[in-house]
Amino acid sequence: MLIRPLITLLTLIMTATAVHAQVKSPLTVVADDGGQPARPYYVAIGAAQVNEEDGFVAATPDIVLNRAATEADMLPVVSERLSVGPVAPRALDLPPSTTPFFLIGTDPDSMRWLTQRRERLVELRAVGMVVNVATAEDLAALREQAPDLELRPIPGDDLAARLGLTHYPVLVTPTRLEQ
Repeated sequence: MLIRPLITLLTLIMTATAVHAQVKSPLTVVADDGGQPARPYYVAIGAAQVNEEDGFVAATPDIVLNRAATEADMLPVVSERLSVGPVAPRALDLPPSTTPFFLIGTDPDSMRWLTQRRERLVELRAVGMVVNVATAEDLAALREQAPDLELRPIPGDDLAARLGLTHYPVLVTPTRLEQ
């Protein structure tokens, strides 16, 4: 007896949902934490009723290279939120598929840390993010110390904020953060 009204109710809900899905309604703002509006980015996926001319336009660089960009073009890398210093070890809960990585600079402490832990880093197949490096020569000197490791110049401020870091060198694995 109760089944028939439930089936009718479910049918009405499913019909209403299907009709609602077919009607294009404007996006609803769930939260506004400031920053730049995301609406122009939706042009590419045909959402938000944004005209093509109002969509996101990538900024053009002031200098146009007449050659392929090189790693040296990314230098210097300066991470303002990170400096050399002690890092207290702590547990992490990152996805198990996270590739181990480490943050270093080209300073003497980072060089020493890299030399001391090189074998373990190679064993883990960890990728090095050089978060403070001034020149291509400094990066090459660091790579000479660990030719069997991948070292990439990458700003680390966003990562530092996400992991609550202020210092390096540091090793990050899916389960642990340690110096």
